[in-house]
Amino acid sequence: MRNVTKKPNQTWQILVIIITVLILGLNAIPTLYGNHNALLISAVNRSESVPSPQQLRTLMQQEQIQVEQIINGQTDSKIVISGDDEILLRAQQQLKTQLGDNYQVGLSNQSAAPKWLQDLGMSPIKLGLDLSGGVLFVLEVDTQKAEQERLANVKDQALQLIHDKGLRGISMKIASVDNNTAEVASQQASQLKQASSENQINLHFPSRNSSQLKAVINQLQGDLPGITYVQQDESSASLSFSESSITSFHQEIMVQALTTLRGRIEELGITEAVTQRQGKNRIRIELPGVKDPEQAKRIIGATAALDFYAIAVSDTVSAKHFTDENGRRLRVAPKSIFTGSNIENASAGRDEMGMAQVNLSLDSIGGKKMSAFSKDNIGKPMVTVFSEYHKNSEDKMVKSSKVISVATIQSQLGNRFSISNLDSPQAAADLALLLRAGSLDAPITIVQQRTIQASLGQNNVSNGIMALAIGLGITLTFMGLWYRKLGLIANLSLVLNLVCLLGLMALLPNVVLTLPGIAGLVLTVGMAVDTNVLIFERIKEERLRGRSNFMAIEAGYKGAFTTILDANVTTMITALILLSIGYGPVKGFAMTLSLGILTSMFTGVFVAHVLTYFVKPNILVKQKAVKHKTVKQKAVTHKESI
Repeated sequence: MRNVTKKPNQTWQILVIIITVLILGLNAIPTLYGNHNALLISAVNRSESVPSPQQLRTLMQQEQIQVEQIINGQTDSKIVISGDDEILLRAQQQLKTQLGDNYQVGLSNQSAAPKWLQDLGMSPIKLGLDLSGGVLFVLEVDTQKAEQERLANVKDQALQLIHDKGLRGISMKIASVDNNTAEVASQQASQLKQASSENQINLHFPSRNSSQLKAVINQLQGDLPGITYVQQDESSASLSFSESSITSFHQEIMVQALTTLRGRIEELGITEAVTQRQGKNRIRIELPGVKDPEQAKRIIGATAALDFYAIAVSDTVSAKHFTDENGRRLRVAPKSIFTGSNIENASAGRDEMGMAQVNLSLDSIGGKKMSAFSKDNIGKPMVTVFSEYHKNSEDKMVKSSKVISVATIQSQLGNRFSISNLDSPQAAADLALLLRAGSLDAPITIVQQRTIQASLGQNNVSNGIMALAIGLGITLTFMGLWYRKLGLIANLSLVLNLVCLLGLMALLPNVVLTLPGIAGLVLTVGMAVDTNVLIFERIKEERLRGRSNFMAIEAGYKGAFTTILDANVTTMITALILLSIGYGPVKGFAMTLSLGILTSMFTGVFVAHVLTYFVKPNILVKQKAVKHKTVKQKAVTHKESI
């Protein structure tokens, strides 16, 4: 009795294909329209309203700038204009001049797709730096400077403990590389001396205080794990951090710098940015679509930190000294009440007198510290110190601090309060942005800055699309001529593969198309065709074995699936490795390749299999080939029987 293979129920398969292609196809459409240039207007003080659309349109008409659309939001407005980057910058300058410091005018973009697609939340694929233009920064994190700051805090804490214990005659000094290496003749000797003495504190003390000092050091080590104490002789010793502690500290500094910089970029509204570690202590930042590099440089390169201090009491030996704007010298406690790391949110605003201020919201730890301090210090001042790093005339990184507020505590405070007496609304807005994104514990330096013009990006897009079109055209022609009806199935599944891939890239967050990503698209075309070629050749083999047309198709798809799956899994593993350890162009290529593998498996196997039931290809084989195949099989069988 012959086995009859029944035609499977395709209803659910057709529904899956229709729903998937419809969703991904709609998401792919906005990419065909691209983006328009736009300006984003927001008030510095969130309580103020933004200008009306008519006022904004009038300001643009004064500069003869054509407005495509004005989108009003609750806290901001977006002006979509037609024109190149030069017109966009001219429009921004006009708005800044006319609106003044009370409003911020940022550069943005807006999808050019029809409104009904925008209402569905669909947007074009985000383009990388090499396609849309923008700015590339390479930053160097000065972990050594942060280590010196940590040692300075250890010294202050140790001196205070020594003072509290009533010990006398003990001196502490942080080893200075500049002083210690001045007399070293060779550069190699200088480097060795720097490595041995830069990260330590030298202590000198009377020999009679050795045991009491050891008790102080034990208490210090309990508060600061990782501190090592080495006594060199009866009257001298050194304090330093262990190698493991230094390595861990440097890693924490780099992670903190990456997190902070990503937060600042998000505050700037740049969602397509790439922020990755490069080498030992460098960070690479790509900002696609940024047309105002100075604004990005001012925010990203800032090393601002905020600290809140109490006025030092008379017996504080390691007090810090600052000078306020009136020239008054202030002595503050060596340890801050809390720092900018405890700030949860910050927003710019104005006080009762109309002066710029920053409204702060602390986390639970900072709120408890503030509540406890203010409860015990009502009527006493609290000093707010703003610090940042900059290079001096000798090109050395130095830290400068200024007092921005000396406020008398009137009542017990919680986790919300304000910093007033700021220079301008713009200064308040910048400070609020930095505090929301987090402060940097280590100074950073911009060692490389490169601006890529949008025209160069457009050329890259055009060349990439041309390469993709040529490759796709040749592939479609070959498959149609060689496989006939099967080729029609392959071509249709290939087109659907590209549509699904573009839609998936537009749908997923944090997926950015780069020039190497376009190369990944071209490679995806080849891989998708390879899937169909394997299946079609397997179908031909089954027909040569004498199977019917329908059974050969079923056996071909079933038999080739294992080979296709193995090939795609191994390629996916490679792509995921590149995606995890690569950056920039490598990551863009790996991302497109990974998604392309998923869509090619869907269209090349699942969709193509369903399409065969509609096209009903009749795979003809020559009788000579069938006879030759049969004779060969009989010969092999006869040989095996002998």
